[in-house]
Amino acid sequence: MKRLALVMVLALVVASCGQKVPRLAPVGPNDVIVAFGDSLTYGTGAAEHESYPAVLAQLIQRNVVRSGVPGETTGGGLARLEHVIEEHRPALMIVCLGGNDMLRKLDETQTRNNLREIIGTIKRRGIAVALVGVPKPALITSAPAFYAELAKEFDIPYDSKVVTDVLYRAELKADPIHPNAKGYRRIAEAIAELLKKAGAI
Repeated sequence: MKRLALVMVLALVVASCGQKVPRLAPVGPNDVIVAFGDSLTYGTGAAEHESYPAVLAQLIQRNVVRSGVPGETTGGGLARLEHVIEEHRPALMIVCLGGNDMLRKLDETQTRNNLREIIGTIKRRGIAVALVGVPKPALITSAPAFYAELAKEFDIPYDSKVVTDVLYRAELKADPIHPNAKGYRRIAEAIAELLKKAGAI
């Protein structure tokens, strides 16, 4: 019985490690990627060239537009989405929103619905999407389940851990809710890896 239990545990571990990342179309060297979000995308807590979009651009050798608005909620993101798409005509958008909704204790269902509409609008425009989860403000926390559910619903690449991991480590933070330059680099590295696994880069 013990041997059977061990085999089952190992099988689960292997299965979880081997989960496939949904595929994205390759992003060409002349294509635009838009990093879309709030202060985590803007880079609050570090210099502009240390923000995660700036570092990501260096890592993947692509044009990454930093479209982050400090303090923005998912409702604000939805309101400006069409303008951003029209202005930049991206091949890929990286969505990282929801933290301000949670800080302001806005209705979680509405946050989820706003994110669903943001992702759906992007996909309907023929643009690829990747999603980055943001943790709930708490001592012991993680990204809410609705991020993973939306990623599954739309079959898009999703990183559930990197922002949480960064915000758990004092040496990677500029303040309680924002990374420093090292933290943003860690986020950029994780997103670069996600895009490579998805085939976008």
